[in-house]
Amino acid sequence: MARNQNQGKMSREEAGRMGGEATSKKHNKEFYQEIGKKGGQATANSHDKEFYQEIGKKGGDATAESHDKNFYRDIGRKGGRN
Repeated sequence: MARNQNQGKMSREEAGRMGGEATSKKHNKEFYQEIGKKGGQATANSHDKEFYQEIGKKGGDATAESHDKNFYRDIGRKGGRN
């Protein structure tokens, strides 16, 4: 792995990537599901309804900008099927 030009020291990005790779080798799917659940619960405890409305709108706007009416038609046809 190439080091940055900071006197041979690893960048924060490089360290994060290496740490993430090491973690993924040590843990399984259930580990990630559990920490995701904990993180989701912590977010729910610290934010209100308006927070979720705002991020939902931002996500919807971003999706609308990157997809056409055919995308919505197709997901509408798929909706409700299990």
